[in-house]
Amino acid sequence: MVSSQVMLTVNDAPVAINNFVRGYIDHVMGGILASLKDIGKIKSVDVSIEGDQISMVVNNKAVTLNPFVTRTIHGTIVGMISSLKGVSAVEKIAVSIKS
Repeated sequence: MVSSQVMLTVNDAPVAINNFVRGYIDHVMGGILASLKDIGKIKSVDVSIEGDQISMVVNNKAVTLNPFVTRTIHGTIVGMISSLKGVSAVEKIAVSIKS
């Protein structure tokens, strides 16, 4: 997935990301989406995490995730984002990718 825009907020605060982090998030999300069935060509992705809950919308359509996939995506995204400079306690994450 080649993106023109990656936006990240943590605990409702925007997080400034450099080109490396932008590309990393884009590629990780692309890998996650590639493993899901019937996603098709990706134009936009919006992922929200609050606590243990995940909401994923691809191309303006909600994606249903089973418990295993939810836990796996949750761990991947929270682990990736929580290691960023300036990010401390992670309670809420929003990732938006538009191509």
